[in-house]
Amino acid sequence: MLEVVSHADEVRRAVAEGSGKDGKGAIIIGFFGDFSAASKEARPAFEKFCADNPDQRALLVDVLAVRGVHKDFGVTGVPTVIAVRDGRVLRKVEGVQTAEGYDRALLSEATVVRTRKDDDKPAHRVVVYTGPHCPWCARVKSYLRKNRVRFREIDVSSDPAQARELQARSGHTGVPQLDIDGHWVIGFDQPAIDRLLGLRAAS
Repeated sequence: MLEVVSHADEVRRAVAEGSGKDGKGAIIIGFFGDFSAASKEARPAFEKFCADNPDQRALLVDVLAVRGVHKDFGVTGVPTVIAVRDGRVLRKVEGVQTAEGYDRALLSEATVVRTRKDDDKPAHRVVVYTGPHCPWCARVKSYLRKNRVRFREIDVSSDPAQARELQARSGHTGVPQLDIDGHWVIGFDQPAIDRLLGLRAAS
């Protein structure tokens, strides 16, 4: 969910509230300005990244309209996009980036929260194999983030070797595919994902 802010206090209030139902998730903040050619080029990619991740709270700040708040986060130029939690900058991306690049840099490893309440038990090992222009890939990633599942993303379109390995291991070529602790899930099979990650009692 992308929010275009008009005042610095909106940014500070959003950071204090946090993201997600419990307020413990990271907030994405994008700093842009029409005076910058690079900023104009990067903004559509940022907006697409936000549209692909509707469950992720995100703010868009025009530094000319909302003055001074960028200094709160050590931002010195535009375009800059950051992931913030508890007032602390977790990730920072400067310069022009693609929507997929924002996703990998800001979200794939940005939130490290265990899927179990018992902190003594290790987090699951989750790898998500994706490709460009794949709406189901975006949905499965959004679902994992909503449930605070840490995962590693591999875009098989940019790595032919990974694509061949994926087909050899799972027997399928389509995406998304998930490797959860060595168990394969083909497509966005929510019941299978829930069962393997213990997100809710299996029926």
